[in-house]
Amino acid sequence: MVRLSWFGHAAWQIEFRRCKVIIDPFLNGNPSASISPDEIKGVDYVLVTHDHSDHLGDAVEIAKANRAKFVSIFETSNYARKGGLPDDDIISMNIGSLNDFGTIHIGLVPAVHSGNPTGFIIMSDDKTIYHAGDTALFGDMKLIGDMYKPDVALLPIGGFFTMGPEEAALAAKMIKAKVTMPMHFNTFEAIKQDPERFARGLTGITDVRILKPGESTEI
Repeated sequence: MVRLSWFGHAAWQIEFRRCKVIIDPFLNGNPSASISPDEIKGVDYVLVTHDHSDHLGDAVEIAKANRAKFVSIFETSNYARKGGLPDDDIISMNIGSLNDFGTIHIGLVPAVHSGNPTGFIIMSDDKTIYHAGDTALFGDMKLIGDMYKPDVALLPIGGFFTMGPEEAALAAKMIKAKVTMPMHFNTFEAIKQDPERFARGLTGITDVRILKPGESTEI
């Protein structure tokens, strides 16, 4: 079993049998965060989708404290270097392929947003997770679904900065993950949404699981 825990906003912890990953750990300053950075223990990889402060968040500090690998697109990895993380603990990747790190495969996929946006494909224990990062709806989400056949898709639904519920629902239909979970909503007033709006049209297409910050689920 793979355990996914939502810490609020776009922050997720994924516990595989042989490694633990945290993605976009914006915890300090996050009004919806369910955990503090110093409570994050035993993490092997810290993944950051892009360099906006509500995604980069506490990533460098968590990587240092856990002696974890910081994984991102090249431009975002420069923040880790400036933060004092040694080069041996930084994995600067780019969009294009899955990469084998022994216990886990990690790849960057496109996202449509400002800055240096990416999504992540994460594979371990015969499970594939797609974290879309901050993104608008785009047609190649179907290609991501066809190529990687994710067991889980983590999709932003807050609108204003990313897809809203209607756009994210169409994305879920293109991706066709077994399980889909909304994120990046209700952190701030501008992205206040009812996740049931997102789930309403997806019955029979994907298993929508709506978590509250601090809750976990297994696949």
